[in-house]
Amino acid sequence: MRISLFHYLGDSVGDAPIDDYVRDVRALRDAGFDMVWTPQLQAEHDSLTTMAIALREVDGLTLGSGVQPIQTRHPTVTAQTALTLSALSGGRFRLGIGLTHARVTEGLWGIPWDRSVRRLEEYLDGLLPLLAGEQADATGEIYTTRGVVRVVGASPPPVYVAALGPRLLEITGRRTAGTITFMTGPRTLAEHVVPTLNAAAEQASRSAEVVAALPVCVTDDVGAARALAAEAYAMYGRLPSYRAMLDREGARGPEDVTLIGDEKSVGARLAEIAAAGVAEFSAHVFGGAEEKARTLTFLRDARGG
Repeated sequence: MRISLFHYLGDSVGDAPIDDYVRDVRALRDAGFDMVWTPQLQAEHDSLTTMAIALREVDGLTLGSGVQPIQTRHPTVTAQTALTLSALSGGRFRLGIGLTHARVTEGLWGIPWDRSVRRLEEYLDGLLPLLAGEQADATGEIYTTRGVVRVVGASPPPVYVAALGPRLLEITGRRTAGTITFMTGPRTLAEHVVPTLNAAAEQASRSAEVVAALPVCVTDDVGAARALAAEAYAMYGRLPSYRAMLDREGARGPEDVTLIGDEKSVGARLAEIAAAGVAEFSAHVFGGAEEKARTLTFLRDARGG
């Protein structure tokens, strides 16, 4: 199982958000990591522009959008941006997309959050040919995509979908490189996510993989870390799609699926996730400064870095 990192734009503290992000991902590269996923939150600056600058300035590091909401970007725009990032980085970009949540699309953007299956299918109908340098000719009820995108020097980035429900996982397994999950525990990964994705991929005579992201804190003060996790990740216990996965796991809240403890106990949790069939574990490191440093050291050693 590969090990990568999950880094919010807001994790980079300072007065210059772009420079702060570049500084931090360079430090992660220097610490022995070669893959970092960064999500797009609605109140933060643009993650794709920020990653473009980081990819230009930091070599030896792959960045991924984990994930970029699709409702506000037409498939053509997403393809143009993703291929540009691929070209400027020499192929060191992975495209993660997702449907976000009703409270965001309807509550903040005024965009309907409905027909998720059709929305994803039609989005991929336009996006995937464009990323492959092919002509798109997809007429849909939600998205219509026509034309071609040419970016010299670009290779098609792998596409990952934040899919949790069975029908979205089926589409993801059948059509993309895989899924990227967050706040989904090992039992749910083993019993639901991995088998559903793999069955769809096998039926389509292809392969797909699961990237599972969870918070991690290597510490001797488990109680304090659990309290911090309960506070810091509270919103994931309220959003319906994440709440459904926590309920499957039998978890009261995000703190119950967070990896917390000393090196031995966190190592055992990682082994459980690997045994579930996960191809890549992406860690969002949290805690105090000493705990973060200890966690990064553990993760680097665990990945053989």
